[in-house]
Amino acid sequence: MAQDLLLVGSIAFSTAEEVFRSIGPRLGKSLPYIPDGETGERQYWVNHIAYRVLHGHPDIETISRPMTKEGIECWHEPYDHGMWQFKLKPGIKQVRFGDLGWRLGYARDAISSYFIFKTLRDEGVIPPDIKFQVCLPLTASAVYRWLADKNDYPAIREGFSEALHHEVITIFNNIPHKDLAIQWDCAIEDTVIEEALAKAGGLTKDVQRLVDQLFEPARDVSSHIPDDVTLGYHACYGTSGGWPKREPEDLTGAVLLCNAAIKSSGRRVDFLHIPTINSKGPNYFNPLSNLDPQGARIYMGLIHALHDSNGMRAQMEDIKTYFHDFGIAAPCGFGRGPGKMSSQDGLATANDYMEGLINAHSEAIKLLWEVLEK
Repeated sequence: MAQDLLLVGSIAFSTAEEVFRSIGPRLGKSLPYIPDGETGERQYWVNHIAYRVLHGHPDIETISRPMTKEGIECWHEPYDHGMWQFKLKPGIKQVRFGDLGWRLGYARDAISSYFIFKTLRDEGVIPPDIKFQVCLPLTASAVYRWLADKNDYPAIREGFSEALHHEVITIFNNIPHKDLAIQWDCAIEDTVIEEALAKAGGLTKDVQRLVDQLFEPARDVSSHIPDDVTLGYHACYGTSGGWPKREPEDLTGAVLLCNAAIKSSGRRVDFLHIPTINSKGPNYFNPLSNLDPQGARIYMGLIHALHDSNGMRAQMEDIKTYFHDFGIAAPCGFGRGPGKMSSQDGLATANDYMEGLINAHSEAIKLLWEVLEK
């Protein structure tokens, strides 16, 4: 039972304690790992990397930034009204980042949230066998979107991968390995792959070469992670401007991503998350026959509102023809919902929103058991 459900990351509450107290007692028996909800700056996913890491860097020029519709500065995108854009300053060949291990902020937040996790686990709020899940963007997801000229990416890639490498070292030096799961988020990698497939009209040698290049940083950031730390990857169709950002015709892009992640990691991969949308036709799941998980547990992101009345069961039945056993998840996180509001009315809205999601996950788990036991 504790392998049935994956929470992708973001959850619509304001604090890690709210997340753990809301999720632990209700869904904990089905979860192998529990995230802190990506609260605070991380609620807007990688926007904090743009404003706090790239903005003001001496080698990088800021050429646009988010503003509210009233013209007031804003550090994150308000419903995609303006976005961060950067370019390298003239003559810059390689960008490096200082204060390694702490510069990106992920280690600081993980260590703080782990203390809350451990305290509530000791109190019995969180089941004793659940690991603490830390979600981080892989290199392209962290920086590629913000570059006005994508040709600048190679000059940043190595330095940012180095920063991620040290951030993870700081995390596993401060959190017991047996309590830790690392998830790499790959929304931009997924975007680039899907766009390349569409442009090429399918999988070509050039597309495969691009996929392999996108996951070159995976070895730099994953190969040094100790074996007793759990490692996984989350493919994502994106939420910017409303989920889903993309609706591919089949799962080819996600399968290419997962295979490349496993090939490039330099160590065992323990879980893979593959999102679904409403099935585009009888061939939608066919690419799963090309997935080579190498022992990683598969979580299919099929808990969503795009299904018709029997859509979730139908997807589970289809997936069962490829995998005898699998887990389920939402296709993406749900932290950018009503929970980001701080007023009392906003809190009530967030509670209603999360109550509905928790119930939906509970019902989906029951349905999964029915399908897998047939």
